[in-house]
Amino acid sequence: MSQLGDKLANVWVNISPRFLPFADAVTAELPLGRLLRLSLFQVSVAMALVLLNGTLNRVMIVELGVPTAVVAIAVSLPLLFAPLRALIGFKSDTHKSALGWKRAPFIWFGSLLQFGGLAIMPFALLVLSGDTTGPLWIGYLAASLAFLLVGAGLHTTQTAGLALATDIAPPQSRPRVVAFLYVMLLAGMVASSLVFGWLLSSFSQLRLIQVVQGAAAATMIFNVIALWKQEARNPAQTRGQQAGDPGFLESWRALASDGPWPRLLVAIGLGTAAFSMQDILLEPYGGEILHLSVGQTTALTGILAGGTLIGFILAARALTSGVDPFRLAALGILAGLAAFPAVILSASLESVHVFRFGTLMIGVGSGLFSVGTLTAAMNMSRGSRNGLALGVWGAVQASAAGCAIALGGIIRDVVGNLAATGRLGEGLSGGAVGYTTVYHIEIVLLFATLIAIGPLVGQERMNKSRISGNFGLADFPG
Repeated sequence: MSQLGDKLANVWVNISPRFLPFADAVTAELPLGRLLRLSLFQVSVAMALVLLNGTLNRVMIVELGVPTAVVAIAVSLPLLFAPLRALIGFKSDTHKSALGWKRAPFIWFGSLLQFGGLAIMPFALLVLSGDTTGPLWIGYLAASLAFLLVGAGLHTTQTAGLALATDIAPPQSRPRVVAFLYVMLLAGMVASSLVFGWLLSSFSQLRLIQVVQGAAAATMIFNVIALWKQEARNPAQTRGQQAGDPGFLESWRALASDGPWPRLLVAIGLGTAAFSMQDILLEPYGGEILHLSVGQTTALTGILAGGTLIGFILAARALTSGVDPFRLAALGILAGLAAFPAVILSASLESVHVFRFGTLMIGVGSGLFSVGTLTAAMNMSRGSRNGLALGVWGAVQASAAGCAIALGGIIRDVVGNLAATGRLGEGLSGGAVGYTTVYHIEIVLLFATLIAIGPLVGQERMNKSRISGNFGLADFPG
């Protein structure tokens, strides 16, 4: 039996890393146990995202009877902190501490904010629903505060956490670690949605309080484990303010001088908006236009996540081989240009398979584009400004995604109502008109993104040696 075990172990050790895409992310400096612990802050972020954008969204509207407009405003409140990610990243780069930590204080206080928001959230929602004897305005105030705290904590924790990962990950393994953290975020979202759905299947107000406050406790547990003994203390680096230390604007100007940042940020904003406008429309489109069941439309989330995972894996392998990150991002745009026409044609063809193919390709294109632009942004930064570069990328990406999602919903409703009343003529009177209008706008945005990113492809400073040497892990804002 012992000999058989040794043989099996040898076989497993000799498996090519090609068949284990993230196995080579493990290094002597960042062993598997430490990498898994570090990734737990992504799991806590995933829990918050699922609660804000999925579970509580439905519970507030259906079970608690909160008006849809109020829910939309509440869910959008965390977006107010997205532009501040650049400042958070800069502050974590330049934080002064007698204890010698730069990133740890931001992760810790971000975790506390996130915990506080989740702790008061269920009670605020119960007051907001009107199912209490207290005045309703307290519910509005408390719910706003809860969502704002979660948003502030979410953005702070993830920005500083990913910047910490940049500091401790060896340069040669960073592309694989980036892909690994992406996967952990997706896995955390899938697992959280399943767990929350199961726990709230028999809904009650007491169960809601237990689930949300349980998520608050899990957030602190995960983030403490993730942070434990990760950042080495360096009091010399974090001693008080020095006369020559640059401010935020000066640091931004220095960062902008490292590369074509304005054009890159325009491309990030346009591309993110192009892939995000459909986020809340795919499932209603499948149900209303293609007459899919609830189970079938729910499966679309898995298809989209699977496509995104494929994009991450392809991107990690391509970057490891020295592929130009701008070219990788452009390939993601081309995948999107194949995806959205397929989604549009699925209605005319009445083909569920074409629709699913389009959904899969949206995920693949989004994954390639996100990792490509992220890598390019970090390549154009210097080591002491990793946090600022991460924050700028995250601010543009999160703001563009949030605004695009809201705009997509508004355009769909406005155009759909016009089509339903016959104001657009007989040729544009079907139920799909509102949806396809948004998809056509996304195609236009994808072409605009290609125009913005085209001149950046093949720049000499983005050669293979630069990619493998300076790729940063402070990378995915969410």
